[in-house]
Amino acid sequence: MQITLTAADGHDFAAYRAGPADSQSGGAKAALVIVQEIFGVNRHMRRVADSFAAAGYAVICPALFDRTERGVELGYTPEDVTRGRNLRGRIDEHLTLLDVLAAAAALPAGLPRGIVGYCWGGSVAWHGATRSSAFQASVGWYGGGIAAARHEAPRCPVQLHFGEVDGSIPLSDVTAIQAARPEVEVFVYPAAGHGFGCEDRGSYVASDAAVAQARTLEFFGKQL
Repeated sequence: MQITLTAADGHDFAAYRAGPADSQSGGAKAALVIVQEIFGVNRHMRRVADSFAAAGYAVICPALFDRTERGVELGYTPEDVTRGRNLRGRIDEHLTLLDVLAAAAALPAGLPRGIVGYCWGGSVAWHGATRSSAFQASVGWYGGGIAAARHEAPRCPVQLHFGEVDGSIPLSDVTAIQAARPEVEVFVYPAAGHGFGCEDRGSYVASDAAVAQARTLEFFGKQL
């Protein structure tokens, strides 16, 4: 269902919520903020949220593009990529984190909280781990901005997933992350490209997506 949240600076924005809405008996076992790609809270991101909800998590996926344009749901054409990058470029990282923290605060009280993000959201999930203390675990899938922020120390356990032949994240970036942050669990998927976990993209690899999701769930199961 769609809800409305308010960030610390007064910005109101939409978010997709799934899973148990409370932490009472029979409710969620833990809670997650799910962070979008550069394509908005589209059908794929809602599927991702629903899959974590089905696994027993209370989840909120904030519409980060509401900072500049509301109701954005893009596909995966080259034109959509260009538009998504443009929208992302118009939003300050500090403001994005405010929205993520508002989503975290809206999760059921008393539950351990994690954050997981994809594409742009993978980088945002890294910032959630390094620039806040709101989360007990963080997972990033193919976050292109992580290498540039690799010297920021995570405040919680982190797991990262990358494709070996990602056209926008060279393996040298992955190696640099591993060298700078040996405490972070990093997985590289042979022959996988960017967005290998998105069923609506041509780069989708079902087997790798399944393995990465299993590793993500196992990681959250241990940390949350």
